[in-house]
Amino acid sequence: MTPVRVGVFGLLGSGNLGNDGSLEAVLGFLRAEHPTAVVDALCGGPATVTARFGIPATRLHWYRGEYRTASRAGAVAGKGLGKLVDAVRTAAWVRRHDLVIVPGMGVLEATLPLRPWGFPYSLLLLCASGRLLRTPVALVGVGAAPIADRPTRALVRWSARLAAYRSYRDVLSRDAMRAMGVDTTGDAVHPDLAFALPAPPAPPADRPGTPGTVCVGVMDFHGGNDDRAVAEEIHRRYVDGTTRFVRALAEEGRRVRLLTGDACDAPVVAAILDAVDSPLVTAAEAGSLAELMAETAAAGTVVATRYHNLVCALRTGTPTLALSYAAKSDALMESMGLGEYRHPAREVDADLLLERFRALEKHAAELRRTLAERNEAAARGLARHFTALTAALFPAGGRTPAPAPTLRKAS
Repeated sequence: MTPVRVGVFGLLGSGNLGNDGSLEAVLGFLRAEHPTAVVDALCGGPATVTARFGIPATRLHWYRGEYRTASRAGAVAGKGLGKLVDAVRTAAWVRRHDLVIVPGMGVLEATLPLRPWGFPYSLLLLCASGRLLRTPVALVGVGAAPIADRPTRALVRWSARLAAYRSYRDVLSRDAMRAMGVDTTGDAVHPDLAFALPAPPAPPADRPGTPGTVCVGVMDFHGGNDDRAVAEEIHRRYVDGTTRFVRALAEEGRRVRLLTGDACDAPVVAAILDAVDSPLVTAAEAGSLAELMAETAAAGTVVATRYHNLVCALRTGTPTLALSYAAKSDALMESMGLGEYRHPAREVDADLLLERFRALEKHAAELRRTLAERNEAAARGLARHFTALTAALFPAGGRTPAPAPTLRKAS
């Protein structure tokens, strides 16, 4: 009997706050319920993960130019060789563990631009290695969505089939995998892992947030994986519409805080600040979901695009309007009782958005009560999730004999 060796895997430490927040929630679970577990990561930003979370980490890709466009023959050859080397590296890393956890994230979807030979290929290497080496791979609280691109869909489907454990952050995700041909019998649905993170103290009852302050979460949005031909037009409409909305708020004397959820969103913030040019409009520099939640808790209302910007706002009980770009955002808003407060990110009409925003503010007190109730339900759901994880992944009470345990058979 030896301490469980747990690996965590994903695009972690790469600048996406939602991905890192999901990791933080899983590490919190492991440290609270399985403190003897030995944890390390195979991830996109190992230096960041080690510095922030205090666990050893290994670079996900052998080829350091993996995330750069390969236009020259040498770069193309380097990427190709890297794919072969990564197969060996991934298997060697998996072999050193008793189980591997993929913490949340939209790893089974392509709602944003994604190439099959990128992360879908990496995930398949992980899940195939786990099956071959009898190391259970658990997809914990992940997101999924229908995928039109056949190569990407095939890689995602086989990754899910080879995983030993799957749970999802919404019913739509489970339905999407079932439609792809994955047997989801026994796959559970629970609230997003980020709802397990502690929220900052609520503002005093007589001062629900800073009066008049609006947090606007922006995104480097270019449409989805099937919109590459019109990506720049979608991006232009999104930035123009959001800018007009922010300008209208500033002209009314409202304070606006611009939020992001990924390092790539910074140019959108800069474009809005430059176009509006008002001292009332400022940019937050949040480096974690905790810092994002501090921003949303201090605001009166939130309008946001990125999924985990929405989660942060809802987690703090702040009335929120979604600039929705995917069904996952719609499902999240419905689950938290704010389904009618949505506007399409693909067609940001500033006038219509202002109209929905007025309605949000009008019903703010009622919505805060609704969010308090839904957050309590989310906490109960995640408690059940973590209990189920312990039963499935740690059957020996935190220690596991060799060989590693075999979980329920995946389809």
